[in-house]
Amino acid sequence: MISVPETRKGRRLALAGIVVAALVVYFLYRKFFPEIDLQQLLDDFANFLGAWTYLVVGLLAFLETGAFVGLLVPGETAMLVGGAVAGLGVINVFLLIAIAWVMAFLGDSTSFWLGHRLGREFILKHGPKFGISVERYEQVEEYFEKHGGKTVLIGRFIGLVRALSPFVAGSSGMRYRAFAPYSILGSGLQITLHVLAGYFFARSIESAAEYVGLAALVIGTMIVVSVVSYVAWKYLREPANRIRSVEWMAAHWYTGWIVRLARRYETQLRWLQDRFTPGGTFGLEVTTLFAVIAVSSFVLFAYAGILLDDGGPTPGDLRAFDFTGLIQTGWLTSFAKAVTVLGSSAVLLPMVALTAVILAIRGRWSEVLVLVLSWIAIGFGIDWIKDWVGRPRPPDGLIDVPGYAYPSGHAAHSVFYVWLSVTIAVRLRPDMARKAALVGSGLALTALVGLSRVYLEVHYLSDVFGGWALGALCFSFFAASALLAGQLRKN
Repeated sequence: MISVPETRKGRRLALAGIVVAALVVYFLYRKFFPEIDLQQLLDDFANFLGAWTYLVVGLLAFLETGAFVGLLVPGETAMLVGGAVAGLGVINVFLLIAIAWVMAFLGDSTSFWLGHRLGREFILKHGPKFGISVERYEQVEEYFEKHGGKTVLIGRFIGLVRALSPFVAGSSGMRYRAFAPYSILGSGLQITLHVLAGYFFARSIESAAEYVGLAALVIGTMIVVSVVSYVAWKYLREPANRIRSVEWMAAHWYTGWIVRLARRYETQLRWLQDRFTPGGTFGLEVTTLFAVIAVSSFVLFAYAGILLDDGGPTPGDLRAFDFTGLIQTGWLTSFAKAVTVLGSSAVLLPMVALTAVILAIRGRWSEVLVLVLSWIAIGFGIDWIKDWVGRPRPPDGLIDVPGYAYPSGHAAHSVFYVWLSVTIAVRLRPDMARKAALVGSGLALTALVGLSRVYLEVHYLSDVFGGWALGALCFSFFAASALLAGQLRKN
């Protein structure tokens, strides 16, 4: 009979062998295989598949959230390459996004129903073999009952979570009507971002892969660190768990030094612990804001880097102008001229001042500071980035506007509508009905202001994306700072 220590030793040797084998394969590949020319591969792919790209991308979007199958499917790469094929003019990007979005949602739903029908019994039967006890699985069920929707939404941007979360949601007893809205929103955001990244970088797919990989890494790291920190904090709140953890760390040489150091500086560390102990929904709010900061920073500065090399229109800009040229009519032009005023300082500055006064009267000084500092930062940011990039405006606009184009000041300032609606729904009136309608109205106003600038041909579409990113970055940065400062002051 094999003893437990011998079994553990065998597992460690097997794991070491797998790691060594993987390293050998990697170095052999790097040595004997030339680097892949992604741009040439993309051109060949586009010429070979053509309209069949819709089917291939749609199928991979469906499979990437399949229970366990999604772990093996390169869904993100498929979206990126599909968008790049659309950027070459072979297929229509809007139709591609629509097909991939629907198929991704259907993949989520299929995985959810598989988990609902088979998952719980399967996990309860076979889970103990993999360390998933009945008690632990019941904790997962309880978590999904409270936070399942948020996990599904945020998990769309993390490969492992995206592949498993619909299955776990179904097997944990989460209701489909609670699952579906988050799946629709999350899949739409993830699909659109990846397809558009490939679309706008169609002539430089290597850069697209680099930027998207970097952004996914930053966002994923922030989310994982936040979630792990929150779980660890909840676990270590129990004195018995803290004692077991310290005993385990003290018994191992690679963690024992941490215990000795902590005991030496126990008083100072306890003071820091009291200052940074989170509670309630604090962790989730900060995580969400950090994710917005990461995405908006990526969009803003990625576009700036591209435009510094070439200030001309991108393929997406040209197609946007082609579309607006097809729909231009007298009444729509009048409507666009009226809507675009909602993003001007003449309208927004009095609204910002009035909002700040109302918040101050109600004693909401944190929100006042976020609003005022964000507004100032947006103003300085617009002037600085415009001078830095120096992109000329499109010629022959429907209205006369001076100055540089990137980023759109109207689009950046109009993010105020989103901030106001979210602040009312989340911070001021968390118990109000129809919060989704209020936030949706804020998003619609911001979208209309930005798109009106494209319709009037005074900004490229990339200018509007840059403006939205700048506004989201400023509001999210100061909102996160206010939450952190408030938590420190509270503790």
